[in-house]
Amino acid sequence: MPKHILVVGPSWVGDMVMAQSLLLTLKQAAPDCRIDVLAPAWSFPLLDRMPEVAEAVAMPLTHGQLGLLARIQLGMALRSKRYDQAIVLPNSWKSALIPFFAGIPERTGYLGECRWGLLNDARSLDKTLLPMTVQRFVALGLPKNADMPPAYPLPALAVGPAKQRAVLKKFALTLSTAAPASGGLTAYTPSLAAKILALCPGAEYGAAKRWPTDYYADVAKQKINQGWQVWLFGSDKDQDIARQINQETEGLCSDFTGRTSLAEAVDLLSLADTVVTNDSGLMHVAAALDKTIIALYGSSDPAFTPPLNAKAHILSLKLTCSPCFKRDCPLYPPGHEAHTSCLTGIRPEQVLELIAP
Repeated sequence: MPKHILVVGPSWVGDMVMAQSLLLTLKQAAPDCRIDVLAPAWSFPLLDRMPEVAEAVAMPLTHGQLGLLARIQLGMALRSKRYDQAIVLPNSWKSALIPFFAGIPERTGYLGECRWGLLNDARSLDKTLLPMTVQRFVALGLPKNADMPPAYPLPALAVGPAKQRAVLKKFALTLSTAAPASGGLTAYTPSLAAKILALCPGAEYGAAKRWPTDYYADVAKQKINQGWQVWLFGSDKDQDIARQINQETEGLCSDFTGRTSLAEAVDLLSLADTVVTNDSGLMHVAAALDKTIIALYGSSDPAFTPPLNAKAHILSLKLTCSPCFKRDCPLYPPGHEAHTSCLTGIRPEQVLELIAP
């Protein structure tokens, strides 16, 4: 019988994308294994674009919510699935409860919050040996005695022509159809511009991850003048930032912030040629779509959660005060000329030099 595995997924967009490297690793070791993923419902569009996932199981609780009774009930309901193994990616105590109550015989994860008993394949995490999040995920899919750090396959979200056509129709985007690309998929070329630049100026974590809005606007203006289309992406929380960028470009950007579902944002990003982005969930989505990326790092560490893509260019000043992992600059208040100097010191010209003509 093929092995039946339940992966308890993370609660952030970027982490969910990086978790695909674990799924690919499991499939490489046992191509006939069946992988289900227990995850928040918002992440289902990502899982739908991961061919390795057989079924997405909805986590009924929000991030940080205990909901002990709900976890017990869901675990009991999952007993009929007869999973052989559970791999628990979050490190919290509560994240290991559902596999325990599901009676899954092998429950793998890091010790985290004192999870002895809940996990019976508990691993110690050596952060010096596994400095990257993706390495930590992949290591849980390997035997305890495997060589570390592990090699990891790159995430690869699958977006086919049908999804691309649907999202183009939804947003009334007029793109002309070119000759079939290698692999037989239809390649789309904009009718109004030869190339599409996607800008992702938001970052859910905080201002210390956000490259200045006027810098994004400078990049947008330069590329528009060169005949590119510029598309803006983000959540409804990023709409003010996008509005400022669009005002500086006289409204010539296509602003999708707050207008798309996660699925639509993924499918639109699959049409872009280049993506300029802060360290954010959308950065990891773009990387998994194999896009050329210019990733801007300030308060966070590119060695910990880099874009997993051979085409990625990482810009980080590596100041002595960074990475601080703070939501806001801890040294200077907003408005101070040195505020978030880890980001303001990265100039638009440096980004433009990395964008192919």
